[in-house]
Amino acid sequence: MTAEVGLRERKKAATRAALAGAANRLAIELGVEHVTVEAIAAAADVSPRTFHNYFSSREEAIVASIIDWAERLTDEIEARPADEPIWDSLLAVFLGSVEDGAAAHARMMAQIEMVLAHPSVIANQLAALDTMRRRFAEAIAVRTGTDTSRDLYPHLIAGAAGLAFKTAVDIWASGPPERSLHELVADGFAQIRNGLPQPGR
Repeated sequence: MTAEVGLRERKKAATRAALAGAANRLAIELGVEHVTVEAIAAAADVSPRTFHNYFSSREEAIVASIIDWAERLTDEIEARPADEPIWDSLLAVFLGSVEDGAAAHARMMAQIEMVLAHPSVIANQLAALDTMRRRFAEAIAVRTGTDTSRDLYPHLIAGAAGLAFKTAVDIWASGPPERSLHELVADGFAQIRNGLPQPGR
């Protein structure tokens, strides 16, 4: 019975990932306004009815990869050594999740341009990022012996880490990168850990 449940959950995860990937790819290639639920379902080789079992709208599907990515990172945070400083754990999993290079840069630029061009996608992305922050906070609370229902610490750490990562990505993708994404993420985390000292003039 356990094996059957595990297989069923893996199939559901695979279907969700296929739908999310198809939605994001079509939105970048065609523009969000030209993407339909039927087209997403066809690209993932499922029915529109199956699409609606996973997502309520095309916009939700387009940004679903953010939530799936956050789930993977949360699992990796939880798997880090219990005695490892939380910022070391966060840096390790964030750095392990990013790609550098021209192809990755082009994909990220196309992704950002697509999102910024459509307010409805921006709204869904913000909701996905907030879900990510809460999941990180829960994992951080377990690692640090804090409580998300009453302690600021796990929420502040999760928010700061997420903002540092997003800022690094935005700077990296905004033009010809002078530094690698790995370098920018590491620099952002280091500055926060050091209390954001004011740069020397």
